[in-house]
Amino acid sequence: MVQNTLGPLKVLLAEDNEINKLIAKTMLNRWGFTTTMAKDGEEAVAEVTNNDFDFVLMDIHMPNKDGINATKDIRQMSNPAKNSLPIIALTANTQIGINNKYLELGMDGYLSKPFKEAELYNLIAEILEKRKNAL
Repeated sequence: MVQNTLGPLKVLLAEDNEINKLIAKTMLNRWGFTTTMAKDGEEAVAEVTNNDFDFVLMDIHMPNKDGINATKDIRQMSNPAKNSLPIIALTANTQIGINNKYLELGMDGYLSKPFKEAELYNLIAEILEKRKNAL
């Protein structure tokens, strides 16, 4: 089991699949993170608009608004704390080269589903450390 050394973080989990939500939320809660759920990209954008988070886990394929368009909307927000929010793509797509597309679109990292607990935690830690060092 992964030990949390990052402290209490607030995360937005944008995911429409119930099983994937349960798995990710269980991991996040085990680390002591406060997790807010969004069932699609529209809800994710609304949550970011109205609340403060330390990072977002964004499923790519969701109804109403996908993770790519939700990320574009977040990156276009006028508030610098919102438009620079770390966003990690969660995807079942394993097509070669597709993951670089997510980085080009403004996401900070990506994980292919299914992912392991340590993979998720290490990516979160790496992205937050890069952000902290960039300030």
